Amino acid sequence: MVAFFSRLCYDILMNRRNYQRELERIIEKNGDSRPRVLLHVCCGPCSSSVLEVLPKHFDLTLLWYNPNIYPEAEFTLRFETLRKLMRDMGLSDIPVISEPWQSERYYERVKGLENEPEGGKRCTECFRLRLEETARIAAEKGFDWFCTTLTLSRHKDAVRINSIAEEIAQAAGVKWLPSDFKKRDGENRSIELCEQYHVYRQLYCGCEFSLKKRMECGE
Repeated sequence: MVAFFSRLCYDILMNRRNYQRELERIIEKNGDSRPRVLLHVCCGPCSSSVLEVLPKHFDLTLLWYNPNIYPEAEFTLRFETLRKLMRDMGLSDIPVISEPWQSERYYERVKGLENEPEGGKRCTECFRLRLEETARIAAEKGFDWFCTTLTLSRHKDAVRINSIAEEIAQAAGVKWLPSDFKKRDGENRSIELCEQYHVYRQLYCGCEFSLKKRMECGE
């Protein structure tokens, strides 16, 4: 019971943090400097409104690392969608580090969690897998910060993502750039941009399990 209430108090405390405001304070503090940021991108739609903001303040490089996406054709389609969006937004000059489809890494990480509900422990490990790789590359290549577009979706727990990333950052020796990109009307703006640029908007999160769930619901 004590552990339960301790965790409850922790969750309440964490939810009081405004991660997007923390990002804005960092931007204000940086002034005219442009620190190097490695931004993990999960798809075109989630990248859209983020790519309207971050390139104004940071020297940005994108990382395409999403071994969770299933099947491989969907992985390819989502990457092509991202590149098209970048061209349409006039951002083709932003460097992109692209890692190939490596689904075995994802399945190895979530082994034993196949029957977890959407948003549960399997998703936590998926976040962790992608953020660990982002932090590793950021540290290896000397970036000042790493970040992800994952917090744009209302279906993604920004508190959990930021908490995981902060742990990873400490272990990797590179700074985490906090965010909750859905705030400041970020998610609605992404919908507007997707309509403006005719962006393919996927109907499921990405993994085989989320696809099966969508099909079971007949959506």
